[in-house]
Amino acid sequence: MAKSSIEWTEATWNPVTGCTKISPGCKHCYAERMAHRLQAMGQKNYANGFRLTLQPHMLDRPLKWKRSQMVFVNSMSDLFHRDVPDEYVLRVFDVMRRAHWHTFQVLTKRSDRLAEISRKIEWPRNVWMGVSVESERYLPRINDLRSTRATVKFLSLEPLLGALKSLDLSGVDWVIVGGESGPESRAVDPEWVKAIRDRCVLSDVPFFFKQWGGVQKSRTGRELEGRTWDELPGGHVRRLPTSSPAVFTT
Repeated sequence: MAKSSIEWTEATWNPVTGCTKISPGCKHCYAERMAHRLQAMGQKNYANGFRLTLQPHMLDRPLKWKRSQMVFVNSMSDLFHRDVPDEYVLRVFDVMRRAHWHTFQVLTKRSDRLAEISRKIEWPRNVWMGVSVESERYLPRINDLRSTRATVKFLSLEPLLGALKSLDLSGVDWVIVGGESGPESRAVDPEWVKAIRDRCVLSDVPFFFKQWGGVQKSRTGRELEGRTWDELPGGHVRRLPTSSPAVFTT
């Protein structure tokens, strides 16, 4: 099991590694930095650095993890990248269907590809499907998400780079918000975050505030107006402390 320090999940699974940048949210990609670090360390799965690479030997890993976990799928890539064949995407979904005791969280910026292939997918109930939206310009990704038959549909509004005044939460089951972290991180305006939180409360949509971010995110923390927001869809409970070690080698 590869435990993760990502606040809204418990473990990571990467049957694909590497990616390419498609929108402003990708500018300071944490996965790119981590991939080059792992390549320098000699980690075999990252011999190609951040070049997109299928990792078929990783496909059956969740079937070997006996304890039920929330698993973030492809924390180091995007399953719906154009260079990932349809057949391989369907193999990943087949593993998730067979590993029914886990909850899998899949996140993409490539919502157009998601919408295209969705009709081929037999959507398991244990798969949560999400799209990333960093600014008003990319809100149409949510319409593509709505077109799928995923049981749980969620949004990752991270890194949040602007106000989302036209955000429509109809058909959305969960919202994650976070500021950008790491070198050269772009600041998030607290008013953007509070407006999204208020909209979630009014719409009865679970709200999860991940972080304020910055160069040293441990200092800025994750409290919003004096409290943490750790809500999850469907009554799920967040179990792991944020101090869990981050491991991205799977």
